[in-house]
Amino acid sequence: MRDNVLLRFASLAIVFAAASSAAAGQGNTKADQGATLFTSQKCTMCHSYAGKGNPKGALDKITAKNKAEHIRQWLQDPDGMRAKENATRTPAMKPIKLSADQVDALIAYLTSVKPATPTADTER
Repeated sequence: MRDNVLLRFASLAIVFAAASSAAAGQGNTKADQGATLFTSQKCTMCHSYAGKGNPKGALDKITAKNKAEHIRQWLQDPDGMRAKENATRTPAMKPIKLSADQVDALIAYLTSVKPATPTADTER
């Protein structure tokens, strides 16, 4: 009986370890969640990052120029930031409803991915 309990416990531990490894491999980090949000929220329609999306709104250098709080303000109040920064790019960024965790995930993504090196075509 005791051996049977130990065998079940060992089997359960193996299954749990395998599930944890699989979850880690599927990208459960904040940055991975942010990458998913960047796509699912259709940010790529107007912006690009790490070579993905619309190159006219490249965000590749955003973290070099701006702190996380600045990026957070743009995500939470694009109209206010547009006025504050005298931004003229059109169309204007529309307000999006994101939870605090989603904003954190997008910031984690934008600060974790090594930006793509611009090609001659994207430098124009």
